[in-house]
Amino acid sequence: MKPIFNQNDGLIPVIIQDNTTNNVLMLGYMNSEAFEQTKRENRVTFFSRSKQRLWTKGETSGNFLDVISIQLDCDSDTLLIKVNPIGPTCHTGTKTCFGETDSKGFLYELERTIDQRISSDDPNSYTNQLFKRGINKVAQKVGEEAIEVVIEAKDDNRDLFLNESADLLYHFLILLRAKNTTLSDVETMLSGRK
Repeated sequence: MKPIFNQNDGLIPVIIQDNTTNNVLMLGYMNSEAFEQTKRENRVTFFSRSKQRLWTKGETSGNFLDVISIQLDCDSDTLLIKVNPIGPTCHTGTKTCFGETDSKGFLYELERTIDQRISSDDPNSYTNQLFKRGINKVAQKVGEEAIEVVIEAKDDNRDLFLNESADLLYHFLILLRAKNTTLSDVETMLSGRK
């Protein structure tokens, strides 16, 4: 990997992306020295244009960016660095400099909602009521929904099939919570099976 540093005063743009959420966290610039230090220490170091020196993200705040991977674009003049952020990335205290929340999609939002309903112990919440009945009842409900998906898959009613599929996914997320696991844990398992 040989980035081209001989343009734009020896600096190249660096896009920082959260390895877990895929959110773009920030944009910075590196010179060749910052690039080499980043590779050597596995922590993102930029060249600060305002301070005119190397600057390791987190050197004062403790909110470091631990490097997972570094990719060079097709023109060799921009880097994409995937990181595990330690704390908020933006100096304003937010996760990203662009104000994004986790971007892994609706199922992850639903998982957070399920967790909130259970954590708040709302007696009117179906989610909480089912969770409080215990692992056997939650697992039984997932089994019932799985059977209903199979039954609807054999028919030609797309809406019923999608409704039952949605019910299965919803109840499966409750089961994951009951087993102290997450959708991300399942995703990691699947990803490891490549």
